[in-house]
Amino acid sequence: MSLRELARVVQTSEVTVRRDVRALEAEGLLDRRHGGAVLPGGFTRESGFPQKSHLATAEKTAIADLAAGFVEEGEAIVVGAGTTTQELARRLARVPGLTVVTNSLLVAQALAHANRVEVVMTGGTLRGSNYALVGSGAEQSLQGLRVSRAFLSGSGLTAERGLSTSNMLSASVDRALVQAAAEVVVLADHTKLGTDTMFQTVPTDVITRLVTDEPPGHDDRAATELQALADQGVSIAVAGASGGDPVPASSSRRRDVPLPGPRRGQVPGGGSPGLRTAGVLGDQAAGAERERARVADLRRR
Repeated sequence: MSLRELARVVQTSEVTVRRDVRALEAEGLLDRRHGGAVLPGGFTRESGFPQKSHLATAEKTAIADLAAGFVEEGEAIVVGAGTTTQELARRLARVPGLTVVTNSLLVAQALAHANRVEVVMTGGTLRGSNYALVGSGAEQSLQGLRVSRAFLSGSGLTAERGLSTSNMLSASVDRALVQAAAEVVVLADHTKLGTDTMFQTVPTDVITRLVTDEPPGHDDRAATELQALADQGVSIAVAGASGGDPVPASSSRRRDVPLPGPRRGQVPGGGSPGLRTAGVLGDQAAGAERERARVADLRRR
């Protein structure tokens, strides 16, 4: 139920309802959501695309604007499924020489008419609720792939478990996308901070950067979660806050891992830009397993 509806039913103000909802959540009697509350145990609940597309639209736009600034000309990246990553894709259409690997039909559609951007789609089975390709076909097409950055969204983000989602198939593909990238960038608006869902996709220690919006002043949970993420070494860029300046992290913050250099003017696999399958890229990824092991070793150090 929304806070407005709750206030109407109990005949009090939304401010009072918000305070009571916090107290009820602390007792485990409900789970807070953006603008309302749901019954507890909603780890497997997931809204469809029509519902998600109307939530926190201004925040998603600001996050996408900031995240696009981290992408360089000639880079090769992977972009996961989601309404926030769809907003990012619309801005990536202006980055020349870019190669984008994705399992999202919405991301591919946003880039389909970009003249100097190559879109590489995975195989897999279409999941209609979020227009994403999932399953073994999607995961196998990502084997042997190596890119500089992965941009992912999800259903929830906590410092304890990292990024999570409500669907097992989506989580499995997201994990494959992470394995292909040297750096992981999570896009999550403040409504997802402190929310935990069923399937972990990216552990906190694997997340390089979080791009989010500034939580409202009354949202103590989101602010606390942001600080906890920063304390664990996640670089945090906040849209709308001093131009996206990062939140200071603790002294335990890990070192940045060198990224593969952008392939300026080079189209992987040859040929002209367009849509093609990711299997072609797999043939060019000799030694990718050794490279992943090297990066993992650097992160541990």
